[in-house]
Amino acid sequence: MSAPAVGYVGADVPVELITAAGLLPLRLAGKPGEDSTPGDRYLGRGVDPVARSILTRILTGGYGPLEAIVVSRDCEASLRLFYALRELHRVEPERRLPPVRLVDVLHLPHHTTTRYVQAKIAQLREWLGRWRPIGDDELAAAITAHDTLRRSLGRVAALRRANRLNGTRFLEVVAATTALPVTAATALVERVLAAGSPEVEGVRLFLTGSSHDDPAVYEALERNGFLVAGEDHDWGELLFARTCAAPTELALAERYQHNGPAAPRASIRQRAAHTAAAAHACGAEVLFSYARVHDDAPPWDFPEQRAATGLRAVLAERQPYGELTAEALAALGAAG
Repeated sequence: MSAPAVGYVGADVPVELITAAGLLPLRLAGKPGEDSTPGDRYLGRGVDPVARSILTRILTGGYGPLEAIVVSRDCEASLRLFYALRELHRVEPERRLPPVRLVDVLHLPHHTTTRYVQAKIAQLREWLGRWRPIGDDELAAAITAHDTLRRSLGRVAALRRANRLNGTRFLEVVAATTALPVTAATALVERVLAAGSPEVEGVRLFLTGSSHDDPAVYEALERNGFLVAGEDHDWGELLFARTCAAPTELALAERYQHNGPAAPRASIRQRAAHTAAAAHACGAEVLFSYARVHDDAPPWDFPEQRAATGLRAVLAERQPYGELTAEALAALGAAG
């Protein structure tokens, strides 16, 4: 019998706690092209379309039965989503939405920040304990299992850097692991690694800017002669690049505190340094910043990212969710 699912929003949610409580962590993704009218009603159309799509799918049962929902404060849109869900519990109890919890992870490099994050993790641990109390042994086992998965995904990233996997397939594999029990996710990744793949070709592109919970933009890029060799959003390598130093609550807090740097929460300088190092590591020839409509952070990062990488660079602003405009492709074609 499968474990009840807890939907979560954002890479700042400590999924290890959900696993340790005997539940399935299910990362909630939007669905480009799907009517988001129900979500628009409560969030308005001025919010990131990903959040509006996720709320729509929650309201319409698109994720199947959810035992609970945990939302991270990773960006303004996620916070708006949490407030909408909390208010719906109050004003429309007849909907019988699952209980919702916010987890606030800060990313400042201070000991006081570590204590704050650990306190928030302890509160979430206690809250999830209503399903099954989370002892230290259960937590340690969950941390170890998720770190094993992260290391396996690191080997998939190395396969892509060796031109044995394209970006679309890479993103699909990573996304699949966020919807499976951790042991099943690791087994899936190991099968991908064992299967091998032929060499892939294309102009090596590093993708920065908005996150991608759907492979459509990757597919469009790779149909047009590019190879997405790396990215710095949290559905890609940022999701698994850091492991825990030890199987403890403190180490878990430090892992999430220092994870990133993601566009909505990190400084411009941090983002530029990370992008430059990651683009160099994957042998990128072109830097492409994809800024989704109502995602205002990426354009602020772009000038310093372009300078730090020294690559031919293109910024595509106000892109539709899950799409790449003809103008953006034309600009990339000129750069590539």
